[in-house]
Amino acid sequence: MKLLALGALAAAALALPGGGVSGGAPGVTSTEILIGGTVPLSGSASAFGTVGPGANAYFKYVNAHGGVFGRKIRYLWRDDGYDPSRTIDMTRELVQQDKVFAIFNTVGTEHNVAIRGYLNAIKVPQIFGGTGASVIARGHKSYPWTMGYLPSFEGEGAIYGRYVVKQRPKARIAVLYEDSDYGKDLLRGLQRGLGKRASRIVAKQSYEVTDTDVNSQIAKLRRSKADTFMLFALPYQAIQSFVYAYKLKWRPQFFVSAVSIEPSIMAVARQGTNGKETNNALSVAFVKDPTSPAWRKDRAVALYRSIMKRYFPGGRVSDVYNWYGMTVAFSFVDALKHAGRNPTRDSLRRAMTHMDEHNNPFLLPGVAVKTSPSNYFPIDKARMVGYRKNLWVLFGPLVNAR
Repeated sequence: MKLLALGALAAAALALPGGGVSGGAPGVTSTEILIGGTVPLSGSASAFGTVGPGANAYFKYVNAHGGVFGRKIRYLWRDDGYDPSRTIDMTRELVQQDKVFAIFNTVGTEHNVAIRGYLNAIKVPQIFGGTGASVIARGHKSYPWTMGYLPSFEGEGAIYGRYVVKQRPKARIAVLYEDSDYGKDLLRGLQRGLGKRASRIVAKQSYEVTDTDVNSQIAKLRRSKADTFMLFALPYQAIQSFVYAYKLKWRPQFFVSAVSIEPSIMAVARQGTNGKETNNALSVAFVKDPTSPAWRKDRAVALYRSIMKRYFPGGRVSDVYNWYGMTVAFSFVDALKHAGRNPTRDSLRRAMTHMDEHNNPFLLPGVAVKTSPSNYFPIDKARMVGYRKNLWVLFGPLVNAR
């Protein structure tokens, strides 16, 4: 109901006359393409915020090498504090005042849902948002201008379920999940992956996006005597869950949602638990980890480090959210090239729904970006990773993330 209310608010606040295209593509000149979006530079999800400047650093690199058909990309990112109501206001400003060509890289599921009605009504591309929610990807018939970028949250949950069936068939599973499309998709996928063993879920607890304390939920889950813990939470709540489980002397096998496995997040959790909770935690990955020795000689890592040094010197090279920002920026540039020498919003929409990108150097080998007018999940492969003392280590083959 919260999302419906936000959608109604968006329609009322944003569906204003004069928002459509009038005589050419807004945001496109002979020398520049202007895009915008929102990220949480403040608030409880501020760890995600650097995907904005990370993407911008890659755009600066592209601009320094001629741009896209001679045009430089200018990217405006606004801090919405991870508040969907602010996402609505700032998206309106970007479109109506700044006259951006497209909305790019908006972080958060509820945030992308909140603005999609408005953007689709005026036919502004909402491209590669930071979400893998089914409500976005499977709503493409009603909202053809809106596309996420992350692998399916439901598909991720299914990967964990299938793993448990094979490796831990007698597991007693506890689940903490965010009470949102993000958390519910992961839970639904877990149940699908478990199949006939879905009854192995012995306890479930949810938390609200705005909750700053999940200790009571962890205490209740511990009482279930589960030996396997699915942690479907954002970074702040994930860290809290690790630490409180440690204080309660609960030592389950952790599975951690991929959005919360950034190395610095795990480092905080590791330090807060002496590594006893984090060691051997499991998750999935679809991008390379520039902090891992496995990619020490990788050309993409060398490129990333050089871009960070020159175009984002204040950013942390070790922050993989910066790497993700460059990953999604690479795909946007690819889509923009396929939109043509004189791009329009419609040609960009066509390009984003016909992606066949196998050369994104920031993705894991074998992971591609592929879309169609009926497939709005750009990434459908991933690999499992295990946390070994202070490092995520890839193992096993590519797995289906749908």
